[in-house]
Amino acid sequence: MSNNSNDIYDSLRKKIDETIRWPEVFLFKFIIKADNHKIALLESLFTEQAEISHHESSTGKYISISVKEVMTSTDEVIEIYKKATAIEGVITL
Repeated sequence: MSNNSNDIYDSLRKKIDETIRWPEVFLFKFIIKADNHKIALLESLFTEQAEISHHESSTGKYISISVKEVMTSTDEVIEIYKKATAIEGVITL
């Protein structure tokens, strides 16, 4: 992992730690190409209790995915973001 990636996660950790008290429902947002396999990989990062919603782009080429799930720590959130960015083409918001 590059230093730039570490900087991004350090910045995210700071922002989360300043605003959230755990446990808390956390909202994840992603954009991904409309590829069922990649969507399934992304959704597999979450439990069955997660609230997952999809919104297709006007051209149908991309899907925005919002996920609400109870998280217990900043580390848990960052771990999901790291796994999500390992999926080719996923954009995290």
